[in-house]
Amino acid sequence: MERLRVYSHRKAKLIGGTFIVALLALGLRVGYLMIFRASHYAELAVEVEQRERKVKAARGRIIDRNGVILASNKTVCTISVIHNQIEDPEAVISCLTKELGLTEEEIRKKVEKVSSIEKIKTNVEKDIGDAIRAYDLAGVKVDDDYKRYYPYDRILSKVLGFTGGDNQGIIGLEAYYDEALQGEDGKILTYTDARGVEVAELGEVRLEPEAGDDLYVSLDYNISRFATQLAEQTMQRHQASGVEIIVMNPKNGEIYTMVNVPEFSLQEPFTLTEYMAGLTGEKTDLLNEMWRNICISDTYEPGSTFKIITTAAALEEGVVTPEESFYCNGSITVEDTRIRCHKTTGHGSEDFTHAIMNSCNPVFIEVGQRLGTDAFYRYFQQFGLLEKTGIDLPGEAGTIMHQKKDIGPVELATISFGQSFQITPIRLAATVCSLINGGHQITPHFGVEVREDDGTLLETLSYKEGKQIVSEQVSKTMRAILEKVVSEGGGKKAYIEGYHIGGKTATSETLPRSANKYISSFLGFVPAEDPRILGICIINNPQGVYYGGTICAPVMRMVFENILPYLGIEKEAAQETDGVRTMDQVEHLLSAE
Repeated sequence: MERLRVYSHRKAKLIGGTFIVALLALGLRVGYLMIFRASHYAELAVEVEQRERKVKAARGRIIDRNGVILASNKTVCTISVIHNQIEDPEAVISCLTKELGLTEEEIRKKVEKVSSIEKIKTNVEKDIGDAIRAYDLAGVKVDDDYKRYYPYDRILSKVLGFTGGDNQGIIGLEAYYDEALQGEDGKILTYTDARGVEVAELGEVRLEPEAGDDLYVSLDYNISRFATQLAEQTMQRHQASGVEIIVMNPKNGEIYTMVNVPEFSLQEPFTLTEYMAGLTGEKTDLLNEMWRNICISDTYEPGSTFKIITTAAALEEGVVTPEESFYCNGSITVEDTRIRCHKTTGHGSEDFTHAIMNSCNPVFIEVGQRLGTDAFYRYFQQFGLLEKTGIDLPGEAGTIMHQKKDIGPVELATISFGQSFQITPIRLAATVCSLINGGHQITPHFGVEVREDDGTLLETLSYKEGKQIVSEQVSKTMRAILEKVVSEGGGKKAYIEGYHIGGKTATSETLPRSANKYISSFLGFVPAEDPRILGICIINNPQGVYYGGTICAPVMRMVFENILPYLGIEKEAAQETDGVRTMDQVEHLLSAE
């Protein structure tokens, strides 16, 4: 019995000691939290007592080379309800149903939902938001917001791109320069009691949003408007599936316009155009197709415009001279494959310059054979054709080309005149720019500067300095030869009196070749002696006449005729000029077209 009492006493002492130690530890922990972590938990307590509503920041504008705003912002409203503050639910439901055009069922579901805050609708026109605000209904919040606004709707839609509901760029320049254009959202903080009801006496705290920065681009609205109208007319005239026009500065890679018709509405980017609405398929797939910028995202066989590249490589390598004589009898046989000239009776005796003017395939096959696979492939690499251009747009496609080990005699022959491989229009244009500008490689681009909304310069955008890809002499020779193509050869329909224009036509067959569908194109530059403008026009699947020299060259002539005086590029022969046209003059010109 005595031993039992001793055991019980010891047990009681042990339990009591443990309890005291636990109390001491708890006290130390509470003391630590009160002294050293007080501020942290005070912040958490404030957060619990605060209700937050986001205020979108105004997105930076996109501004063209003349100061024309291509993308800006429009004030809209976000409508929300706070369940615990609603005093008259039926009045709230009636008001929002009437003003927002939503069903009573939709509104009631959100009004009756027990939550801290329920968003009813975003991007509400400001006059409607003001009308709802005038009802002065408890529990209804109307916050000013911003929506992206594109003043010219369909012009340059596939280049500019658009934003989503969260104001984030989705495609085009909006996506590529999203970080610069996006501002920092603000907040509206209100204090609530334990039941979630706002404490009116404490008011609200507003953390102002910070607007995004403005992007200044090389695009020219006037040139773009004219080119878009012309492309639309051309598409209708030839019943084509699409028309692309690029105009750029070959010296520095600045792009003045990049037209892809049919364009889509930037105000309603999720609405299918009339061209897409008749097609079958998932809407998501159709939208992606509608938004697709063919100039950078689609590859094609360039056809005879690629003879510019073959010529430059052959001259640089020294395997041909402009005066060297050739003979075309209408075809040439490579291994067991007979490849015809477009002139089936042949061109007869001709020098290399006239072979280019005549776009003679047999001569170019022979020149390709002289180059050989190794050298030809090396120039592909040297000219950047196996790389993307690095243009400041998302979604650029790369060249589709044979591996060198797979290039046999037939493949070498077809490559020499622009078939059996595929490149993007911008890749072709950028490479030709480099071949005619003295030989230095350029990066095609739109972005020029980033500025604050008050005009303060933040960054001048720079691009990779290109290497010398051909000698200045070869570049000079190229310009002289291609000028003859327009003045005397297959590009005559691009000729403008008083201007020296260089260029090359092309007509290529799409795959499968049995479909008898064609892509027509013309690439030209002016002045030929010192190019300041390069343009390319591509017509996809024209009906009827499909030769590039017949249907594309006139389009580029009209582009040049109208933009050269506007840009202050004088006529060379007569030294005549209209000077730089004003915006009003251009508007008149466009309305007359």
